[in-house]
Amino acid sequence: MWFKSSYSDSQGSNCLEVAASPHLTHVRDSKLGARSPQLAVGDQAWAAFVAHACGA
Repeated sequence: MWFKSSYSDSQGSNCLEVAASPHLTHVRDSKLGARSPQLAVGDQAWAAFVAHACGA
């Protein structure tokens, strides 16, 4: 299931969606929906990215 980022632009122009699976987090551009290329990131790399992005 895809979730839209809470940081996405309210105008719909800068939107990011993520979907978690057991060992990967998938990222895509919500404007393109199912046609969007997807980036799959491992759990540890995703956790490090989120910690860095949140300033932890």
